[in-house]
Amino acid sequence: MKEIIHQLDKAFESRIRLGMMSVLVVNEWMEFNELKKLLDVTDGNLASHIAALEKKGFIETRKRFVGKKPNTSFRATKDGRKSFEAHLEALEMLLRNNA
Repeated sequence: MKEIIHQLDKAFESRIRLGMMSVLVVNEWMEFNELKKLLDVTDGNLASHIAALEKKGFIETRKRFVGKKPNTSFRATKDGRKSFEAHLEALEMLLRNNA
């Protein structure tokens, strides 16, 4: 069981980061305000979790203008998807071993 626990990625220990990655792996792009609303967090709280996942290379940011309004969107990177899937697999193994 110890080996399985070491397979869990600390980047996804936070409820917010776990939620963000869950949303981003099933959507091509997700806008900042949509993520904020879905996760029920403040701008600053979401921004700090975004920065942490960007630093690990797990998410990508796209900044553009829609009409004259700035728009920031995010998506999971290939490495982010791979790491998140490995994290979920480790969680599933833990659940199977404790059932």
